[in-house]
Amino acid sequence: MNSRFSGKVALIAGGTGGLGRAVSVAFLNEAAKVVVTYREQKEFDDLKQTSAANAPSLQGQQVDVTDTAAVDQLVQTILTDHGRLDSLVNTVGGYAGGMKLWELDPKVFDRMLALNLRSGYALSRAVVPAMFKQGRGAIVNVAAKAAFDHAAGAAAYAASKAAAVAMMDSLAADLKGTGVRANTVLPSIIDTEPNRKAMPNADFAKWPKPEDIARVILFLCSDDARVIHGAAIPVYGDS
Repeated sequence: MNSRFSGKVALIAGGTGGLGRAVSVAFLNEAAKVVVTYREQKEFDDLKQTSAANAPSLQGQQVDVTDTAAVDQLVQTILTDHGRLDSLVNTVGGYAGGMKLWELDPKVFDRMLALNLRSGYALSRAVVPAMFKQGRGAIVNVAAKAAFDHAAGAAAYAASKAAAVAMMDSLAADLKGTGVRANTVLPSIIDTEPNRKAMPNADFAKWPKPEDIARVILFLCSDDARVIHGAAIPVYGDS
């Protein structure tokens, strides 16, 4: 078993979802202590069962990561329990499409901004002070190909993902020289069960697999990637 993250603590926001689950399992398989946020108790229970021998290294918190006060409390709990926080991976996000801008309900627009932009803001502002004290840390935010490929019918989604990339770029500039790094990954459509159900006629073989994206994310969080900072890395597969 690779143990690049032995003794390290990783917070995986949305760590029981399609991509988040793969990231959580990958960190656990490399000896990290993993804390995940989740919405559905069943999803966390399933992750814990899947984790098997690594389950003692897994903790879960049912937290709304768009709520800054709740996120602040989450990070304080992690620091109390573990005394450190080495990696933050934000896999929280949502999609709304198929609507022209003038047809878009303001509530849908606000939801896209909350899930795809505010989540990264709330999490980053909470973890950075702790990472400063350690003199090191890694933040990886999951945006999307749509941050640069602005398709019709997806104005709110594309705008929120593009803003998330800009926010991480600015954060990386703020962090320069501190030992804390911030990067973004840009998946295209990920090969998950919900996406397969939503697009049954697509060529799934072209979609990037969650496990493959997770390997990129772990690399970015590792010491091997210490010279990578402020990057937005495409993980498109063949799509």
